Amino acid sequence: MTTAAALYPQHLAELQRRTELALARGGFDHLVVPSGTSHYQVFDDRDYPYAVNPQFKAWLPLTRAPGSWLVFTPGNKPTLLFLQPFDYWHVVPSAPSGHWVEHFDIVVIRKPEEALQHLPDAARSAILGEPQSAIGDYAPNNPAPVVNYLEYHRAFKTPYEIEMMREATRRGVRAHRAAERAFRAGASEFGIHLVYCQAAGQDANDLPYNNIIALNEHSAVLHYTDRDLVAPQPARSFLIDAGAAHHGYACDITRTYAHNLGSEFQAMIDAVDAAQLKMCDQVRAGIDYKQIHLDAHLSLAGILKDFGVINVSPEAAVATGVSSAFFPHGIGHGIGLQVHDVAGFAASDEGGTIAKPDGHPYLRLTRVLEPGMVVTIEPGLYFIDMLLDEVKRNGHGDSVDWARVEAFKPFGGIRIEDDVACTDGAPANLTREGFAEA
Repeated sequence: MTTAAALYPQHLAELQRRTELALARGGFDHLVVPSGTSHYQVFDDRDYPYAVNPQFKAWLPLTRAPGSWLVFTPGNKPTLLFLQPFDYWHVVPSAPSGHWVEHFDIVVIRKPEEALQHLPDAARSAILGEPQSAIGDYAPNNPAPVVNYLEYHRAFKTPYEIEMMREATRRGVRAHRAAERAFRAGASEFGIHLVYCQAAGQDANDLPYNNIIALNEHSAVLHYTDRDLVAPQPARSFLIDAGAAHHGYACDITRTYAHNLGSEFQAMIDAVDAAQLKMCDQVRAGIDYKQIHLDAHLSLAGILKDFGVINVSPEAAVATGVSSAFFPHGIGHGIGLQVHDVAGFAASDEGGTIAKPDGHPYLRLTRVLEPGMVVTIEPGLYFIDMLLDEVKRNGHGDSVDWARVEAFKPFGGIRIEDDVACTDGAPANLTREGFAEA
């Protein structure tokens, strides 16, 4: 028996338990989840890439089954209404197979509207999905008590989910290693992207997010996805933020490389990497994730001080906002079925919001860590003109050695990112485990 097959029944039982409680909260008898449909571009017959409803793929490893439905009534076996249309224009989804099928009653339908005869009373159902999934009386209502409960608890990954993320990581690590080789061989950003996709065995529609493949100054653009066709001369640095997916679960990995391994920029990468590992070790039960972010600012400001980029203390750089000019994003986010997983700010499973720290608007997670949570830890240092100009305008220009800034600007920036699972003891760094295994 495979690991997935052994772990899946417990995962499904946990989903059923959570759903029973969520339905009771909302006063519903049934959970109904459409897989989602294809959307067409306005004034065109070209569709957008299909993306499965996360609420659907939480239950079963189907990511390419548009027009299907998941139905769960407490006390009953879950039902999958699987759309397998008569279609000679497109590839028809294969019949469901694998270790998970025995846990579902599966009904094959040939037309979307055939689902109606198998769905329970819409008035008594929590229907979770997007408006385009509506069929007949089945318009997604997304009742807040049900959604809040399910999304809050989705932060706590089952052992099956952790294993799916490990598999995604293995695929992502393989592709990252291939991308680094391509960089060192002189490939362009677009060429590195193609090498990555080939090694991952996934294209843009399969990957969990758009690859960030940035050479030189482009590394200073946090979400750089333009991908030049010609490699710069010289190629000084390479930042890659790219993931992979496995049965609907994502990994999110970032690495930065210097072309010259003996350069001062490589030394700065090594310093950020060492600091990042210490931040990863903070992913422990009872730790406020906001504190990891605030501590990261002090740590990164210390690196800037050590390399002569700033000439004030790390504490002063943080207090005046100077550190935010070099580290302008959050330390990370939850990850799982979605790269930026849901309920990062949820105060409880009934809703509510845990505020971000003042002056840190881009942090994506503010909860206290508990066993089962998986988060990213992704500190970065960048040399971004518009943010550095703000430092001058705000009257803190004398905190920075601008000659040192000019020396590092041609390299763009640095980001190191791992996916880390919180446990009852020491954290499990899924990304580092994946690189060590490779």
